[in-house]
Amino acid sequence: MSRLKDKYAIVTGAAQGQGAAIARAFVAEGARVALADIADEAGEALAADLGDAAHFSHHDVSDAQSWQRVVAEAEERFGTPANVLVNNAGILRFGEVDTMPMDEFDLLVAVNMRGCFLGMQAVAPGMKAGRQGSIINCSSVEGLAGMSSLAAYTGTKFAIRGMTKAAAVELGAFNIRVNSVHPGMVDTPMTRVHGGDAAMEWAATRIPLERVGTPEDIAPLYVHLAGDESSYTTGGEFAIDGGATATHSFYPGNSGRGGR
Repeated sequence: MSRLKDKYAIVTGAAQGQGAAIARAFVAEGARVALADIADEAGEALAADLGDAAHFSHHDVSDAQSWQRVVAEAEERFGTPANVLVNNAGILRFGEVDTMPMDEFDLLVAVNMRGCFLGMQAVAPGMKAGRQGSIINCSSVEGLAGMSSLAAYTGTKFAIRGMTKAAAVELGAFNIRVNSVHPGMVDTPMTRVHGGDAAMEWAATRIPLERVGTPEDIAPLYVHLAGDESSYTTGGEFAIDGGATATHSFYPGNSGRGGR
């Protein structure tokens, strides 16, 4: 398949979970992909599995110099500047407003918010020169509404949503599109560490589709936004959450209506 023919993508947080699924979907649709992550072993293994269309780069998204190296390395491998960026890397930390340790808050800001901004900053010159590009920033349903014990995380995800819109306005004249994706509960290593199967089962009762999402549910939206079929789409925010944001906190959960 060739929906992403002539697309050269950098995907952060690509070694596992949602990022790995996005990278696999991109390669399957004809893109070449730089897999950027701090998880060297998993990233190298994925690159080997994907073959010549992918390579792995060790990358700390909170470090501006690391971004410059990854972008330059991708251009050398691709023979052209990257024209797709997926700012997927992120971390999740719980903490109430009055007890959240500031080092945890600062880490969330560094990875989720600063990492996203640095990514856009690093790829913009090459995309401007080529007068094309698609930047896809991973926010969250917590970038659309708040949740108890997630004030700091929610703040970073709202920031991604806002930066996306401002960047879309700024870069539109260069035919660079910037959109945000807002996944709901997705079964990944990042979410499983906070409660395992029990957390997944509870979350499913709070979702209209009555199941937690998978990385493979999320990846096709990134394919659409990376490709030319979304050429008139910028500044958008795309919830992909099983209907979680279609309702509100009074949603009763699984009442047996669907037989599950």
